[in-house]
Amino acid sequence: MVLRLSTALDVPLRHSNELLLAAGYAPVWAETDLGAQILAPIRSALDYMLTQQEPFPAVVVDRRWNLLQANKGAVALVEFLVGPIKPGAALNLADALVAPDILRPHLTNWIDVVRYFLRSVEADAAADGTTETAGLLERLLGYDGVRAAISPTVPLATEGPVLPMHFQKGETILRLFTTIATLGTPQDITLQELRVESFFPMDDETRDLFRTWASMKTSGWSASSLQGGRVRTRRIPGLD
Repeated sequence: MVLRLSTALDVPLRHSNELLLAAGYAPVWAETDLGAQILAPIRSALDYMLTQQEPFPAVVVDRRWNLLQANKGAVALVEFLVGPIKPGAALNLADALVAPDILRPHLTNWIDVVRYFLRSVEADAAADGTTETAGLLERLLGYDGVRAAISPTVPLATEGPVLPMHFQKGETILRLFTTIATLGTPQDITLQELRVESFFPMDDETRDLFRTWASMKTSGWSASSLQGGRVRTRRIPGLD
C-alpha cells in the first residue's frame, strides 16, 4: 500500500524509503555507489553522452550539485575562466556559480542566472526536506550579495527564448545555454538523483572557440575527467 501510494504521488525513491520506514517496513530502494560494478552500463552511457557533447561542455552532478563527471569541454571552460583545477579537488557547481570569487567575476549576467538557479535549489530543498539540501541553500544565500541579487525589486532579463550564461574574460566572450537531462526509468536512488547538464553555444564565435580548444593537443585526458568526484586534469596549452 505504501509503495502504491508513493507511485501514485510520484514520490522520489529516497522519500518512498522513508515512508516505508515510518510505516514499519524495510526500505525497498537501494542507493548504490556510482562506481559499483552493477552500475557499469550506466557509467558507460554517461561517458557516451559526455563524449558526444564534445567539444562543448557537459557535466554529471548529484542532487546537491557535487560534480561527479565532466568532459574535456567543461574542464577547458573552467580552466580558461579560473585557471587549472587542483588535482584531487572536490567541486560543487552551486558554490562555484554563486560564490563571489569563482565564476561570478566572469559571468556578466550573474544576477539573472543566480536568481533562476536559486529558485531550483529552493525547489529541491522543499521537495526533499533534508538538512543537507537546506544547508546548501542557506550556504548559497549566505554568500556576499546574493540576497540583494534575488530581491524582487531587481528586474529579470526577458530577451530571447532561454536565459543564456554570458561569460567574459579579457576580450573573449562566451554565450552559452544549458539543458538538464535525467535518467528516464531509475530504480536506484543514486541514479534518480543524477543530472546531466549540457552546455551549447548561442553564437558562432562561442562555437568556434570551443572547436579551437578541442583542436589543441590535450594528450593524457580520459573520456571522463572525473572519477569518484575527484578531478583529474592536465593543463591545456594556450588557455592562459
